[in-house]
Order: sequence, then structure tokens, then C-alpha cells
Amino acid sequence: MTNDAPQLPDQTLTLSGGSRIPLLGFGTWQITGEDAVRSTAAALEAGYRHLDTATVYGNEGEVGKALAESGVARDDVFVTTKCPPDNVGKELDTLKKSLELLQTDHVDLWLIHWPGDGSANTDLWKAFIEARDAGLTKEIGVSNFDAALLDEVKEATGEAPAINQIRWSPLLFDGQTVLEHRDRNVVLEGYSALRGGTLDHPSIVEIAERLDRTPAQVIIRWHLQHEIVVIPKSVNADRIRSNADVGGFELSAEDMATLDGLGG
Repeated sequence: MTNDAPQLPDQTLTLSGGSRIPLLGFGTWQITGEDAVRSTAAALEAGYRHLDTATVYGNEGEVGKALAESGVARDDVFVTTKCPPDNVGKELDTLKKSLELLQTDHVDLWLIHWPGDGSANTDLWKAFIEARDAGLTKEIGVSNFDAALLDEVKEATGEAPAINQIRWSPLLFDGQTVLEHRDRNVVLEGYSALRGGTLDHPSIVEIAERLDRTPAQVIIRWHLQHEIVVIPKSVNADRIRSNADVGGFELSAEDMATLDGLGG
């Protein structure tokens, strides 16, 4: 089903600030220590050019080490990190610490990791705009926001988030959510795609067996064909390569409709 040279997808989306984000990224949530160094290095070796981390993951230093030692040019890799809303008022210090750990002078995308309370979201967002204008990040966005919160920060500043990263999988598919993001020109990015029973779901397993693919490859391919960013994670080098090997097949319209229907 896979080999040492995965056939990666070459799909990207252009964000509102003009940067191009690869639709396939490597997620690092809950991967720490040497595992984070090894798995990030394996992802870069397999061809991933998009890495996702966060302040609260406690692994920015390890991700940065793997990137610095990979031999891959920094400008060829799209790097995302995130700021916890509890750090309102010290956003720039948080980002500068992230940059130090990641061994870079900028990230490609900086996200508010989850909604804060009261005026925190708009206060954070104003600081995020300042950070972008100062060149510390190329794009700014949010995570775990709903449509009302997207509108709130835009109304306060005139600037919408470039991206919103939320839990997403065929089992969570909601056409209304997709439309709400497209109407606002906010890219939808999904996380935890391979959790919550997706890999064992009979409909997903059936499609995977029929196509001689893994359930994970089917789920990742489904994201790509919806033009939704996906960031699968693993600490297993073979699975990391397998998850990237999704450029050589397509899901039929019927299979896509079946997968969409699981979100009901």
C-alpha cells in the first residue's frame, strides 16, 4: 500500500495574506521529547512541507531542531504555531519565545489556539495583526472558533482570520460549517481526522479495502478533495510515509458523498 517514496499531493491553498499553505501537513499534538524530533524528521524526509505545533504542545524546540537539522530550506516549509488565549497581554513575548525555540525569525501562520473569555479574542487579534505587520508571522488565524467568533474579531478590526483550525473528520462533516467558512474567505483546517473511530468505521474501511488503500489515506484524501487542510500525526515512520502517500488516487463522487453522509 505504500513504499519508501510516497506520492505526495501537491495541492496548496492561497491564504488571505498571499501565502500558499500545503493542504497536507504534519501534526505534532501530544508528541514530545525525542519522539517529536524523530517524527518531525521522518515527516520532512517523507516530503511533508507543512508542520503544525503550538506553545502548549511543549515541543516547539524539538520541531525546530528537526527542521534545522533536516537539510530542507526553511522557506520551503510552512510552519504553524499557536498562542493560548491565557497569554493575552503578552502575545508578542509568546511568539518571540516560539520563534526562538523553532530557530526561525518568523512563522508562516500563528493561531489563537482556542477562544478566550470576554474581550480576550479581540485583544489577542489586535496583537496578532501587529505581529504580522512586524513580520514575525506571515499569516494569522484562529482555532476552535465558530462563525460568530470569526465575525466578532473581524468586526472589531476589519480583518478576518486567514484560517480556522477545528476538529474535523468524515464523522464530523457539516456542510453548513464548510459554507460559513467559504462565505467568509476563511480556510478550514481540520485536526484529529484519524481519531474518534474514523479508522474503524465500516464505510471508511470498505472504501479503503476496495481501493487497496488504508483508512487513514481515504480520510486524508477526502479532506484534500474538499480543499480542507489536514494535519495527520503519528510517531511511526512507516505510517507517516503512508499518510503522505495520497497523491496517486482519487475518491469517486459516490465515495465522497458516502463519507460526507457519515457526518449526519
